[in-house]
Amino acid sequence: MTTTAPKTGTAASAAQPAGPPAPSGAEGARSGVALRLAGLRRAFGGTTALDGLDLDIAPGELVALLGPSGCGKTTALRIIAGFETADAGELLVDGEDLTGVPANRRDIGMVFQSYSLFPNMTAAQNVAYGLRVRKAAKAERAARAAELLDLVGLPGREKHYPHQLSGGQQQRVALARALAIRPRVLLLDEPLSALDAKVRLQLREEIRRIQLELGITTVFVTHDQEEALSMADRVAVMRDGRLEQCAAPGELYERPATPFVAEFVGTMNRLPGTVREGGTVETLGRRLAVHGTAPAAGTRVDVLLRPESLRVTGGDGAAGEPAERAAAEGGVPATVRVVTFLGGTTRLHLTTDEGAEAKADLPSWEAAAFTPGTRCTLAAHDHTVLVEETAAR
Repeated sequence: MTTTAPKTGTAASAAQPAGPPAPSGAEGARSGVALRLAGLRRAFGGTTALDGLDLDIAPGELVALLGPSGCGKTTALRIIAGFETADAGELLVDGEDLTGVPANRRDIGMVFQSYSLFPNMTAAQNVAYGLRVRKAAKAERAARAAELLDLVGLPGREKHYPHQLSGGQQQRVALARALAIRPRVLLLDEPLSALDAKVRLQLREEIRRIQLELGITTVFVTHDQEEALSMADRVAVMRDGRLEQCAAPGELYERPATPFVAEFVGTMNRLPGTVREGGTVETLGRRLAVHGTAPAAGTRVDVLLRPESLRVTGGDGAAGEPAERAAAEGGVPATVRVVTFLGGTTRLHLTTDEGAEAKADLPSWEAAAFTPGTRCTLAAHDHTVLVEETAAR
């Protein structure tokens, strides 16, 4: 597949140690440790789960591993935890090579999707379990459990058993248990996927608050783009066991490095275009700058554009023929096919007169002028775009 953007699935692109600014408050700088995955490889039979994964995570940073099922994100997390062994590569925590260190000696806390609480133990006993294994004194265990249950918003629930708690409360107990041993690294394996939407939203905000308060280096595996973009300092998009791009959420969304990242994160239109001289591409009646090195002039390409990057004008009651308006306004004539109300925004599904299909997001008050069958003008806002040669599909 030929693209105009350089691939970033390399150690150089992943190694961006500068995380977000340290949180304010009495604690000062973050207390987390650096985490480095260097050339991790893992195969199961004839299936390659990790194919030379490189990723540097700064002290106190929360990085989300995002990607389709089977991309290797959970395998990477399990190797960090010590539940899987890499076939090749290194895992370094605070500069220490933990590649051959057993899981119980890594000082790493993990929260699972299924909570994995002991049903015959109270919330406090579950939280204190790791400390009991480490032979901490009973008074210390009780004090630490009470402290962490308060931190996760469950004061007074020390004596409740898992079956007496809601799913969200059980996951809070699981988080408190992972934090009880004061781990150097916290791992979260899709911890919110079993919860309903409202609880997921509340708990992801709580997890982020706690992570920032403690300054703990955290790796969060999720298939939910919204979770990754809203919680993480950086998002690492994986594909076929390799890293496609690792960047801050805004950069990942606005400046995807590859067509895969562009289409996996958020919604993306593919619209026909032709490369012109000067590193531009002509699409929807306009010329736009191409991100990266453009193919040769005259090359037919797909132009990748977000729904909010499209402009729709005309609407019910607009004067003049669509073709005339398009020529005057800079765009192409199109027809609205479907209108989907999304709250503050409304998505228009359109078809151009040349047969191209597109989705455009407008403020709902503006979209009120458009109904199915409305003739309109479709154009792109002026910005740099990613393109892919049509023949490469």
